[in-house]
Amino acid sequence: MPATAPAALTGLLDILRCPSCGASLQESERALRCANRHTFDLARAGYVSLLAGSGAISGDDDEMARARERFLTTGAYSPLLEAIGDLAAGTVPQLAAQSPVAAGGAPRTSAPTILDAGCGPGYYLAGLLDRFPAARGLGFDTSARSLRFAARAHARAAVYSGDVFAPFPLVDSSVDLLLDVFAPRQPEEFARVLRPSGRLVVVRPAGEHLAELRDLIPAMVSVDPHKEERLHTALDPFFDVLEQRVVRYQLPLDPQRIRDLVAMTPSARHVEVADLDHLLARAPQDDSGSSQLAGGSAPVPFHVTVSVLISAHRPR
Repeated sequence: MPATAPAALTGLLDILRCPSCGASLQESERALRCANRHTFDLARAGYVSLLAGSGAISGDDDEMARARERFLTTGAYSPLLEAIGDLAAGTVPQLAAQSPVAAGGAPRTSAPTILDAGCGPGYYLAGLLDRFPAARGLGFDTSARSLRFAARAHARAAVYSGDVFAPFPLVDSSVDLLLDVFAPRQPEEFARVLRPSGRLVVVRPAGEHLAELRDLIPAMVSVDPHKEERLHTALDPFFDVLEQRVVRYQLPLDPQRIRDLVAMTPSARHVEVADLDHLLARAPQDDSGSSQLAGGSAPVPFHVTVSVLISAHRPR
């Protein structure tokens, strides 16, 4: 167990609150405690559990978290990360400031804060902190394995174990950018913790996302055709849409990246490993008649379409 809390975590105690009673938290003896003696131990990996009550049941098991970490570190989704950063820079000017400045021009008491809801291994949060050096980052997830990766993803990122469907252990109007990438949403809490000048950025798959892979592997989970309608129904009472972008490109995948991509999604619960290997052996043929995925000294990659919608929203 760490002797002290990571600096990134103690640097966010001004906005973190006890999930049991709402009181402020202080570091004490390898834990965070409030004045009402509610105690939240620091994990050896450097994150803290701020789950109240019976906690949450994670949708990501150990292998799903490891597969996501392997896949994202290949840079396969780096164009998506760049687009998220571009949209954030255009809609949250305080992120790009060289020194913390409030909306009215007066100095701020804290650095701009990025909150990543359902942060996974911290890939997107770390990438945004690299791009915005004046910002500080906070991520949460219910997967212990994902949090182990996220806790070391960036020196200015702190992470905690938390549930997106529970009240967030954060003060009102404390977040400048709230990031939701392929994750569940709780619009009311999103709106509560965002500053009036803050922005919500939501990332979700478009209809043709990974279509070629879904054709190859029929058991993969498809994109809900009513996803956009449900998203706007949920967000519209709390947010106005500022801007929306489409990120679309062709991504080459070798067999290992296909396995990781399937394993890191809910499709992992529907696709057996043996069935996946059998389907990969029957992959489409290239012009020479050799399998695009089946072995060889220089296999031709299988290409899939990455098609993602990114939108920025401001609190009403």
